[in-house]
Amino acid sequence: MQILLQIFISFFRVGALTFGGGYAMMPILQREVVEKRKWATEAEIMDYYALSQCLPGIIMVNTSVFVGRKRKGAAGGIAAALGSVAPSLIIITLIAAGLTAFSDVPAIKNAFAGIRVCVCVLIFNAVLQLWKKAVIDIPTLIIFAVVLLLSAILDLSPILLVVAAAVAGIIIKGLEAKAK
Repeated sequence: MQILLQIFISFFRVGALTFGGGYAMMPILQREVVEKRKWATEAEIMDYYALSQCLPGIIMVNTSVFVGRKRKGAAGGIAAALGSVAPSLIIITLIAAGLTAFSDVPAIKNAFAGIRVCVCVLIFNAVLQLWKKAVIDIPTLIIFAVVLLLSAILDLSPILLVVAAAVAGIIIKGLEAKAK
């Protein structure tokens, strides 16, 4: 029971400190789960995160379920999911109760403008961290460039891009292994 409470509290903390969705949570998740708790490696977190983007639902919740399940089975996955959504439910309920009364107040408008800028920085930071871990050689740089180009010029599903990148990685790394 103690470990389930730890899982819940850890993901409650990540959920409470994440503004801006799945991309913004990466640095916080990495610090909490990889560095502090050592419940997963950076490679596992990146794999869980990539897979979570392909699944229906919220990236944060999906990723937390993978980590919680790895740590303590189905109960750990449930504890992680509940912990990750609880802060949002509490905050949204409180904001919804008062937002209509205060939405025209200049300080509130300015606060939201500041939060949007902060979220952009958090997302940029997550992209840089992912870049350092994912683009490790010329083949991964090529896969990155192709996926970036395809996503910029075509309206393709992210699932299709992830699957295509996975197939490309399998083929390229397989050819490299045969060449050695």
